[in-house]
Amino acid sequence: MPDNFKIEPLGKNHDRAAFSCGKESLDRYLKTQAGQAVGKNLAAVFILTSDGKRIAGYYTLSSYAVQLDEIPEEIGKKLTRMREIPATLLGRLARSAEFRGLGIGGVLLANTLKRALQNSAQVASWAVIVEAIDEEAAEFYKHYGFIPFPNQPSRLFLPMNSIQKMFGEEE
Repeated sequence: MPDNFKIEPLGKNHDRAAFSCGKESLDRYLKTQAGQAVGKNLAAVFILTSDGKRIAGYYTLSSYAVQLDEIPEEIGKKLTRMREIPATLLGRLARSAEFRGLGIGGVLLANTLKRALQNSAQVASWAVIVEAIDEEAAEFYKHYGFIPFPNQPSRLFLPMNSIQKMFGEEE
């Protein structure tokens, strides 16, 4: 992570109005919906900032459930007989255009995965799930090992045991 940057929960001190990542829906979410989502416990929003005000990037996490029959059959048949599998939803991840080229997307994703892994010790989660906003985003997630769902290629998952291995933690 670039020097003096830190990741913290979204707060009133963060300048959401100035954020621009180049994807209108991600900009609009942060500017108009993120605070409400936090207030209603629909999403946890985390901000990457260097000064406690300017936003270099953000991501959101929520509890989620995926249907067993949506998971690739070779994986699903080894998991369980339950119809729904607990997961963590990475709802949004965006980096400010102002900070392009600094590796901020990877920093945000690594923090997301580490946080999801830590949380899974308290609230079970089989995988992190993401719905890629476009093909560029899908390729970003695939680069980090995310696997597309068979019938929804823009929806991807990364099993928690793969995340454990990334961070060198025992299963």
